[in-house]
Amino acid sequence: MQPPGVTVESPYLSFRRHEWAALASSTPLPLTEQDIARIKGIGDQISLAEVDAVYRPLSALLSLHAHASHYLHDVRGMFLRDATERTPYVIGIAGSVAVGKSTVARLLVELMARWPDTPQVQLVPTDGFLYSNAELEARGLFDRKGFPESYRRADLLRFLSQVKGGAARVEAPSYSHLRYDIELDQTTVVTQPDILIVEGLNVLQAARTQRRGANEVVVSDFFDFSIYLDAAEADIRRWYVERFLELRRTAFSSPESYFHRYASMPRAAAVDFAEHIWDTVNSPNLSDNIAPTRSRADLILRKGPDHLVERILLRKT
Repeated sequence: MQPPGVTVESPYLSFRRHEWAALASSTPLPLTEQDIARIKGIGDQISLAEVDAVYRPLSALLSLHAHASHYLHDVRGMFLRDATERTPYVIGIAGSVAVGKSTVARLLVELMARWPDTPQVQLVPTDGFLYSNAELEARGLFDRKGFPESYRRADLLRFLSQVKGGAARVEAPSYSHLRYDIELDQTTVVTQPDILIVEGLNVLQAARTQRRGANEVVVSDFFDFSIYLDAAEADIRRWYVERFLELRRTAFSSPESYFHRYASMPRAAAVDFAEHIWDTVNSPNLSDNIAPTRSRADLILRKGPDHLVERILLRKT
């Protein structure tokens, strides 16, 4: 509780949807309806109008930030007489399962690659840094997949350290959502892009103070800008169930799918199963680990019940 008579200012600038859309009203939208259909994930209700109102201005802002960062690097290098190459501008995207992180990440890749200052943009989801299913089973963590302890944190930190250290080529492991497991024979090769987008559930977790008083290194230490996708949990829960039902009708029908056995499950049973997974796994992870990191983001996109962004919160500089 704040002391009487003391006003606590928000660290964020708040924009309603129409206010935010007006910020880049003169910037052309380079995507088409076909682009949106290709980019959006299952269950995401995103349209060209939504991209125009929310993500076009966001991509313009991020492009300005990246340009300023690159300019600072250049003038700093001149001052220090240091010819070290620029390192990628790293953007982190966090939020719950089913809130639309992957679609937003892919949208920003498409949009930002069309800005003249950031033509090379790459995306690395952190799913590839999960322990394999076999390792999760061995550690007794399979039912906590997606929780912070289910990730190979040291490998993810090493990857980001190499990226920000200017390595010419860094490999990130891949993940198969169809097989629900990491891909041992596939990697994403990151080759000094202008921008690297890192997307994942827990990427904004804060450092823990260690015994000697020093803070541990965390993933967000390597971010230049961070975004949190937010929504009411009741809405995310409904989106998760709707997505599960759509996957049951589509991807689960493949014999290669880890969830193939659920493809023939009656609808009512499928709803019960999806709600059980949400209530026992995704909801605790959201409330205990993901939602508490929201206030660490540079920008928060607050979605309404229809998946449309209603409010944008931008941290004051």
